[in-house]
Amino acid sequence: MTDSLNLLKGTVDVLILRALENGPRHGYGVAEWIEGVTDGTLLLEEGTLYPALHRLQRKRLVEGEWGVSDNNRRAKFYRLTDAGRRRLERDTADWARYARAVGQALGVEGRSGTP
Repeated sequence: MTDSLNLLKGTVDVLILRALENGPRHGYGVAEWIEGVTDGTLLLEEGTLYPALHRLQRKRLVEGEWGVSDNNRRAKFYRLTDAGRRRLERDTADWARYARAVGQALGVEGRSGTP
């Protein structure tokens, strides 16, 4: 169970870092980006998203600053730090290797559609 929780946590973290790669976003914007880029396949609920953002902030991979959102509400905007950019690069490479290995093991690597 611990390994799957670590995998999930690592997956959420790298997705959040990627969402912030091109500039600051508030939490809802991060969740929207992930939902949009995955065509609605991955949805981050508040109970997953905000603890992950706080964890990344404690690790100094992201920084947060209060501001005003597009709908004129107070929101915390997160941005990548230099350490966060380095982690994103490393984790992206690790994830690509992992995805290829799982795809090979399941016999679906390189196939389109569902098995």
